[in-house]
Amino acid sequence: MRIQYLLFFVFCFFLSCDKKQNQKEYHKYTNDLINETSPYLLQHAHNPVNWKPWNKKVLDQAKAENKLIIISVGYSSCHWCHVMEKESFENDSVAKLMNDNFISIKVDREERPDIDQIYMNAVQLMTGEGGWPLNCIALPDGRPIFGGTYFTKQQWTKALTEISNLYKKDPNKASEYADKLVKGIQESQLIAVNTNAVNFNKTEISASVKSWKEHFDHKDGGLVGQTKFPMPASLQFLLRYSVQNNDKATQNFVFNTMTKMADGGIYDAIGGGFSRYSVDIKWHIPHFEKMLYDNAQLVSLYSEAYLVSKNELYKKTVYETLNFVERELMASNGAFYSSIDADSKNKENKLEEGAYYVWDKKELQSLLKSDYLLFQKYYNSNEQGLWENQKYVLFKNQSDKEFAFQNKLTSAQLDSKIKNWKHILLAARNKRPRPHVDNKTLTSWNALMIKGYVTAYRTFKNLHYKEVALKNANFIVDNQMQKDGSLNHNYKDDKSSIAGFAEDYASVVDAFIALYQITLDEKWLNKSKQLTDYAIKHFQDKKSNLFYFATDASTGLIARKMEVVDNVIPSSNSILAHNLFLLGHYYSNDIYSETAQRMLNNIKVNALEAPMEYYNWLDLMLNYTDNYFEVAISGKEAMSKTNQLQSYYLPNILIAGSTKESRIPLLENRFDENETYIYICVNKSCKKPEVDVVTAVSKINSNIQ
Repeated sequence: MRIQYLLFFVFCFFLSCDKKQNQKEYHKYTNDLINETSPYLLQHAHNPVNWKPWNKKVLDQAKAENKLIIISVGYSSCHWCHVMEKESFENDSVAKLMNDNFISIKVDREERPDIDQIYMNAVQLMTGEGGWPLNCIALPDGRPIFGGTYFTKQQWTKALTEISNLYKKDPNKASEYADKLVKGIQESQLIAVNTNAVNFNKTEISASVKSWKEHFDHKDGGLVGQTKFPMPASLQFLLRYSVQNNDKATQNFVFNTMTKMADGGIYDAIGGGFSRYSVDIKWHIPHFEKMLYDNAQLVSLYSEAYLVSKNELYKKTVYETLNFVERELMASNGAFYSSIDADSKNKENKLEEGAYYVWDKKELQSLLKSDYLLFQKYYNSNEQGLWENQKYVLFKNQSDKEFAFQNKLTSAQLDSKIKNWKHILLAARNKRPRPHVDNKTLTSWNALMIKGYVTAYRTFKNLHYKEVALKNANFIVDNQMQKDGSLNHNYKDDKSSIAGFAEDYASVVDAFIALYQITLDEKWLNKSKQLTDYAIKHFQDKKSNLFYFATDASTGLIARKMEVVDNVIPSSNSILAHNLFLLGHYYSNDIYSETAQRMLNNIKVNALEAPMEYYNWLDLMLNYTDNYFEVAISGKEAMSKTNQLQSYYLPNILIAGSTKESRIPLLENRFDENETYIYICVNKSCKKPEVDVVTAVSKINSNIQ
């Protein structure tokens, strides 16, 4: 018996050794990225490429060894980043070429947008286009000399060889080219100070929007083109413009776009939430990655649009999207994760784009049984909905009301069936291998999500939405705000890191002001002021009044950029200008107010010439060209009257409120123990106070233009 035990333990020992050996073979290579927290960097930690993170030590090493630098930028849910990794960065021969001749640095663009914007700018100057993966080759001092986006293995090997040979044979030529490129980077987006008197008028905005309308796709929504991107904040501007100018055509375009998106395959019909963009003109086939910032802003858009349209589809879209966010992107501490990958494992255990989301006919028939034919009609799991590999991407092409009528169902019967279908298919989908979640927390994107929850609460009065917004805001205060008053950009594995950028201060202040307006808790307004003052001190260019993207303490960058162009997320400068406009009103602070005006005046020409790229600046301009109302509500019923007021779509007001005496200038000396008054003021001139919200709203609407 003892011999049997001995043999058993010997067998276990060798089995254990064999397991360990297999583990070592599985991780044949390990590089310096293994010590990072970024999910994207960790994805590359076992590449044969000797990747290093961006830091001073590595940059100094490149100079000391006089080696060219490869700066490769991407993010964890980027499909083509994964493709290039598989083809090139996991290849031993390519890795040897990189390791022998270069210092190779991997950058998570979401962690370090300051690095990304510099080298993206360089690639755009070199090639006329940009995107991710972003691959740049730079001199040992960081000045770029070559770059592009995705390269095949053959293209990448050829580029590495040629650039390496050029630098060895003629370093002066490489340096001369780098000098010109850096000059172009530093000069691009330079904003000339506009010394003309401030003059914003409605006619100029209308002319600008008219030029924008030429690009509207009135049939399928969005802008004319082969791919369709949700641009929620630009649609919010167009919605506001349409309401304030009684422009029904523009309003119809916005609503059509929103309906097409919510019905399209870009929206996850089973689990809720939006993908990044569609690769076709009909919003049908998405690029399947899901980003926090898209969904945050789309929640704000659909919530606001519901106030105008009362379209139940928009309400359902908000509720389902927030359910998705909480189910798949929210941590127990209230923080929100960044994104969900486009790729996941298919039935053959291979990574495939969209595998988690698409369906085949047999599976649908098996799950839905006798309901399949009705489901097939509703979600177009037919030739219309067919994608590659005989898979279906579900989408709708008619309203629930129309579908119920055509199929002789009541609205209640159809609604019941839809809920049942989603329950069955979500349960089945949850058994599939899940796509990777990038579980780092970015301060600016979390602030966008706070704003989304706040807007949803204002519209639908769901107390849970307010609670989630407050939980996340307190997470930012407790973890991302530092003792010196600054913000950090990143949070991962219980560690706050990376000094915040202008986008963090802009978005957090915007979110905190919005949070004040639904809580009337002056803590959030005061923190907004503190963070704005910090940004003014450490980010602002005193000449132009605009803000640099990186703090004055940043090092290792070849240029200090300003972000002024509004993309899928409005630019940090346009959000900061909005914040300064609001805080100038709240605190009667002329410096804030004048700064906002000067910032807008400097951008005015660009904004009017290219409205699609400066839409958030135009939104700010509307504050000056139409009446903008300060609404101060003071008294014991201030909270309930604030809630009632926010049930209306009123984009041209700010709300200040208090249930007690307040020292905020807008509320000072306005508290009355016996009555709750609503004060409506424009340009420091106030109308007779009202006690009835409906009457107050009618006064605002009668002067909206």
